Amino acid sequence: MALKLGAYTACLHDRTLTEALDILKENGLTSVEVNTGGFIPAPHCPVDLLLSSATAREEYLATFAGRGMELTGLNCNGNPLNPLPGVGPKHADDLRRSITLAGLLGVKHVVTMSGTPGSDPDAKYPSWVVNPWDGVYMDVLDYQWGVAVEFWKEIDALARENDVRVAIEMHPHNVVFSPVTLKRLVDEGGLTNVGAEMDPSHLMWQGMDVVACVKWLGPLVFHAAAKDATLCPGADIRGVLDTSFARVPSDAPGKVPTGYGFWCNSWPENPAWKFVAVGEGHDVAYWTEFLRALADVDPDMAVNIEHEDAAYSQTEGLALAAKSLHGAAAAL
Repeated sequence: MALKLGAYTACLHDRTLTEALDILKENGLTSVEVNTGGFIPAPHCPVDLLLSSATAREEYLATFAGRGMELTGLNCNGNPLNPLPGVGPKHADDLRRSITLAGLLGVKHVVTMSGTPGSDPDAKYPSWVVNPWDGVYMDVLDYQWGVAVEFWKEIDALARENDVRVAIEMHPHNVVFSPVTLKRLVDEGGLTNVGAEMDPSHLMWQGMDVVACVKWLGPLVFHAAAKDATLCPGADIRGVLDTSFARVPSDAPGKVPTGYGFWCNSWPENPAWKFVAVGEGHDVAYWTEFLRALADVDPDMAVNIEHEDAAYSQTEGLALAAKSLHGAAAAL
């Protein structure tokens, strides 16, 4: 038994599936995670076709098996609780379809985010509360958690019905953004098939001890990402809760969608923190301890690289991350 090292193919969105798989294989990676909806398109997974055709599913899985690779996760990151009518319902439907498809494909994990509702039943936009010192924000959180728990009870039942586990990425702008909030959702909902996707990067910039987080969550860690982050000099004056982003021009090439009519903003020039290739923010010894903690939970867990380091090209960043990850695994 050994951890399954691989990559999430979103960073290779401009390549065909076979081209993306060949790049992963060249880097000694055997685990694959593909997008199936939510914020971004799904160029490597024809969801509609696969839902409707057993033959298509067999051929699709053979694409991975023929290269000695395994499809270990479907990724549907989005905000299924967004009150905007063009966003939340679509992301929620994408998640349900992803769970159904995972069951049909025999893929055990769907990765997503918890989502964030608005502040109240009449809110137009989602509202993220992180420091509820004023009593009014406790009212907001009470409402949001009521919405979130009911939604996730439904998703948990669907996952159980399809013999799938849903792994939530603990990500900012979601009601679940930390181990404590992840466990709260599971406990309040009595959830059996919902746990954590252990992406360490967002825990790093929040100042958490990632290995301690893995140990604290224990069996609630279902799936993992290999993604590094580092604090930057900008943190000296910005702190890590920073709003100094800028809108991307409407005609800019390569804009990344986040929902109907909405797009990712551009990163600050002097950021408080940033994503870096695995090994660039934390050394190989650190990643060995991370992998060891994951293996203690599940020695067969999938650990998929998520490359978002703008300093490197798609293939350069993947190669650098894979080298660091293999080095870390070799030291176990």
